[in-house]
Amino acid sequence: MINKAGRPSDMAKRDAIVQAASHRFMTDGYAATSIEQIAADAGVSKVTVYNHFGDKRQLFTVAVELECEKMRSAFSLEDRQTGTIRERLQAIGEAMAAFLLRPEMIRFDRRISAETEHDPAIGHAFLEAGPWRMKKAFGDFLARASVVGDLDISDPDLAAEQFAAMTKGMGDLELRFGAEPDERRAKARIAGAVDVFLAAYGSDGA
Repeated sequence: MINKAGRPSDMAKRDAIVQAASHRFMTDGYAATSIEQIAADAGVSKVTVYNHFGDKRQLFTVAVELECEKMRSAFSLEDRQTGTIRERLQAIGEAMAAFLLRPEMIRFDRRISAETEHDPAIGHAFLEAGPWRMKKAFGDFLARASVVGDLDISDPDLAAEQFAAMTKGMGDLELRFGAEPDERRAKARIAGAVDVFLAAYGSDGA
C-alpha cells in the first residue's frame, strides 16, 4: 500500500521487514543475522525495524509464525472431506508425509532446533504457531468423524498424535541424517498406519 506521498505504508514496511527477517533467520540463523541486514534487505531504516518490533527476539518470533503459516496453508484438511474414512485417512496420511518430509521442512526443523538450544522460548513459539495448531485441526477432523460414526475415538488429540507418528515413522529421522527418500517405503508406511489406526479406532465397516 502506498500513501499520498508515494511512500510505502507502515503495513507494507512491516510486511517487508517480516519477509526479509524470515529469509535471513532461516538461511543464516538467529545469531548470524543482524537488524542492520534485515533493514537493508527490507529497504527500511534500522529505527523502523525497532519501531515495529521492539527487538530482534520479537522479530524472530513473528518470522517463525510467518513460516508456520506457510506450512499450514500447504497442508489443508478442507479438500479431504469426501470418500470413505479409509480413503480420507489415506489421503491425509499421504499429504502429511509429503508435507513433513519436504527438504525445506527438514531444514526449517533443523534451524528451529538449533536456535532452541540457545533459547527454549523459540521452540515454544514454533510449537504454538505450527505443530500444535495443525494437531488441533486434525484432532477436530477426527472428532467430527467420531460424531458421525466413521470412527470411535475418545481422545482425538491423542489419536492425531498417534496417526502422525505412524505416518512419519522413521522417515523424517532418516532424512535428517542424510538418507535418500524411499517413496515405496513411504507409501507402505502410510497404508500400514491407516490399517493400524482403523483397527484401533474404526467403527464397524470402516
